[in-house]
Amino acid sequence: MSEKDTPVNPIIENSFLTSYTQNRELSWLRFDKRVLDEADDSNVPLGERLKFVEIFTSNLDEFFMVRVGSLLNLEAMDPKKRDNKSMMTAREQLNAIFEKTHELYKERDRLFSYLRRKLMERGIGHVNIHELSKKQYAYLEDFFQECVLPVLSPQIIDKHHPFPHLDNKKLYVSTMLKSKKKLIFGIIPLPDSLNRVVYLSKDKTEFVLMEDIIEEFIDQIFTGYPVVDRAVFAITRSAEFNLEEEEVETGDYIEAMRKALKKRNHLKPVRLEIRSQGKSLIAEYLVERYKISKSQVFATSAPLTMDYVYGLDANMTDSMKQEFYYLPYTPVSLDEKYHLEEGQTIFDLVKIKDLLLKYPYDDFGILLKLIKEAVYDKDVVSIKITIYRVGKGHVKLMNYLMAAAEMGKDVTVLLELKARFDEANNISWVNDLREAGCHILYGFDRYKVHAKLLLITYRDESGQGVKYITHVGTGNFNAKTAKLYTDFALITPDDAMGRDASMFFRNMGIGNLWGEYQQLLVAPVNMKKCLLSMINEEIAKVQNGGEGYMLLKMNSLTDRQLIDALFAAGQAGVKIDMIIRGITCLVPQRPGLTDNITIRNIVGRYLEHPRVFCFGKGEDMKMYIGSADWMTRNTENRVEVAAPIFNEELKKEIWDMLQLQLADNTKARIMDADGEYCLPVVKPGDKLIGAQDYCICNRV
Repeated sequence: MSEKDTPVNPIIENSFLTSYTQNRELSWLRFDKRVLDEADDSNVPLGERLKFVEIFTSNLDEFFMVRVGSLLNLEAMDPKKRDNKSMMTAREQLNAIFEKTHELYKERDRLFSYLRRKLMERGIGHVNIHELSKKQYAYLEDFFQECVLPVLSPQIIDKHHPFPHLDNKKLYVSTMLKSKKKLIFGIIPLPDSLNRVVYLSKDKTEFVLMEDIIEEFIDQIFTGYPVVDRAVFAITRSAEFNLEEEEVETGDYIEAMRKALKKRNHLKPVRLEIRSQGKSLIAEYLVERYKISKSQVFATSAPLTMDYVYGLDANMTDSMKQEFYYLPYTPVSLDEKYHLEEGQTIFDLVKIKDLLLKYPYDDFGILLKLIKEAVYDKDVVSIKITIYRVGKGHVKLMNYLMAAAEMGKDVTVLLELKARFDEANNISWVNDLREAGCHILYGFDRYKVHAKLLLITYRDESGQGVKYITHVGTGNFNAKTAKLYTDFALITPDDAMGRDASMFFRNMGIGNLWGEYQQLLVAPVNMKKCLLSMINEEIAKVQNGGEGYMLLKMNSLTDRQLIDALFAAGQAGVKIDMIIRGITCLVPQRPGLTDNITIRNIVGRYLEHPRVFCFGKGEDMKMYIGSADWMTRNTENRVEVAAPIFNEELKKEIWDMLQLQLADNTKARIMDADGEYCLPVVKPGDKLIGAQDYCICNRV
């Protein structure tokens, strides 16, 4: 029998393949635990610590809607299918997720209780009902009778009152009522018309939440029924939906999306969150009603949603704001960054040199100024842009695009309608853009367009040919997130890059995914192939007696093929440093396996969002920035773009920032061989370095 014919023992083969990898979902939960750790950091202001509890909570909401929803679907379709990083079935993954999440809820409750108490000590009182004085309680009862009770819509469940549809993540106050010899379920949706935060005094420093008020006085709502149990709960539903092929094929893509979005709120429940006292009859009732397992029920003492924390500073004094929150940061302005000569515009400057914007340290208004100047420049003939998440509150960019179209310029907007949870907002722009004369593209049925690409085309001096200004970014064209996320944006007059960008938009317009590109890495066309080739080049350096090195920064690493290539590179002697904010299915520092690989993440004031790929060091280093994480969904199932950094000055600027993050010993955590995050070792006399704080203080 030849070696080729020798049967492979699947147990041995799978054991090796999982010896340096971990489950994607459990890795994500470790990341969200890192967010919660920031709420436990005494060096972070109290108000910001409370925000980290909220971020953890909203992250977990999305995780259940998307990932848990997908796993439940997978279990129903193919219960024997195994994840290729951990060899776990969908059910095994779900069991592990639920077990870990129950632990995280306990930690969240502990932190919320601690932070609530600390804030109350400093005059910001989130008061529990039982802590009220008699005077406050009487005031609250009067407030309930006059302002709350008239707008409530209570309902009991019996043969004349059918069980209502429960919206995703909406808060409901519920009760079990005694009626003769049986129990009746009563329910009240929290009205959207009522303010959730109710202040107890004119100075607005003490407050209670609306759901607490309704729960406290629930016996005054369901009069005539003794109250046996009461609780506040929320149902989380799966968010994973598919467009109906028949509707898409008719050509009415917008209508198909609208119908799909309506269906989302009726998808299967994946989690029940409940705040109750002791053993909950209500939880038992809802478990039976929705046919979910008890492991999907999460009891908590903290509020079920916490977005209200973002408005608490509105009534604080300036001194309170300084004590409880980060000091406001003003980004570097256009004038401060570039010192333009008299009469010179940013459009003039980018015609002759590459520019690099670093958010949130640089003002997003610099990019908006460039686009505005392009709109009114007589030589500009076209503006083409990909839009993934533009944001509800930001209209300047869209107004500029519409103005350009109305002035007769060729404006193409590739608007991704499938941007999760932003679908309705993106759809809302379609009619305005179309009426202004913009060409609208929707991308592809099975491929989200996630690229962050902008192309400005203008006539050259002769008036016969054209030149390009190309923008390739790591983040969305979104003014709000540009203040909250760290991102890079390259703006270049490079002609070859402009031709690639022009080819990209032409291909998108004719529905061609598979064009050829000379400078840009484009997924699913050539990106993974080029990344694998550059990894192999680093291996070849070592094999030829040189030094191989990679420095990679991204949000997530899950692509099995790229993971195996990195493993092979590390085995060959290539040194690999990675800065990965979220999921990493590759586990570093395992003896004999991934000794040459280090992974760290940084969670701080800003969400780390750039994707930067560096191969080699020094003059021969290849550096790319772009929109794609190293996930199969990005490399194979999305349209992504990454651009090379040729300008040595900009390359050094990015490199220095990455080196600063590798030196971070305050907000960084190092991943160990078990996939856990550990504090960096700080020796006596070592200088404390926080990469984000350094950039803020030095206005990099």
